[in-house]
Amino acid sequence: MLEIRNLFCGYDSKIILQDINLRIENGELLGIIGPNGSGKTTLLRAITRVLKPERGMILLEGKDIWQMGFRELAKRIAVVPQSFGGGSMSIEEFVLLGRIPHFERFQFLETKKDLEIAKRSMSLTDTLKLKGQLMGEISGGERQLVLIARALAQEPKLLLLDEPTTHLDIAHQVKILDLIKRLNREFGLTVIMVLHDLNLASEYCERLVLIGEGRIHKSGRPEEVLNYQIIEDVYKTVVVVEKNPISSKPYILIVSEEERQKKEKNENKRIDSGLYR
Repeated sequence: MLEIRNLFCGYDSKIILQDINLRIENGELLGIIGPNGSGKTTLLRAITRVLKPERGMILLEGKDIWQMGFRELAKRIAVVPQSFGGGSMSIEEFVLLGRIPHFERFQFLETKKDLEIAKRSMSLTDTLKLKGQLMGEISGGERQLVLIARALAQEPKLLLLDEPTTHLDIAHQVKILDLIKRLNREFGLTVIMVLHDLNLASEYCERLVLIGEGRIHKSGRPEEVLNYQIIEDVYKTVVVVEKNPISSKPYILIVSEEERQKKEKNENKRIDSGLYR
């Protein structure tokens, strides 16, 4: 589906991503993780042609994305961003924006097919009941579902999501990611999503790409990427990695500074008591 070769990319001649080589297979669900500022969102911007690489190439189904027109690219790739606009638009109007890449020349109004596809996209995301409401009137979790509905209305082959669970409670996080997983499995939609929460990434993604300081630090199954040595090396913080008792996927436990100090103090006491015994 997507191949990235020797990518160097950044802003105002400052290179953020360096020597990125990555291959995403058709139907894969890939998670991109890494610390703040490591280059995760920059990678999505490069894939969608928001940023032009300094060096390297990005191929979509074997074709250089910079040799494709914007309409052609938008028919194949849809993006669910962190932020959104359209506060005064109805949900239905907002979702119908996803049909614009499919408009024929001189087409100004939606066709019956466009309306049917938008309706189906809202049904899949459980937002059809909201279609008459305004974007500015619904909750954060509902807005995220509507953003996904708009992306689905594009009928893409590749769906990109930039931190889709940010600012959502755990119920909405699970709802969003369960939906993404279902779209991937039942409809064969290839998915790349940036996630901050390592436990959510572990639970929902087939493969993870860990970016650290602009380079791919590690790529593989969650159990290959999420061990405490790798996490501590990239994130510079102490963690404990256990197994989720239900799924057996890696589960990361944080360790506060206070608890680390307590542990060190207790260990020092044991050593001292052993010396004077």
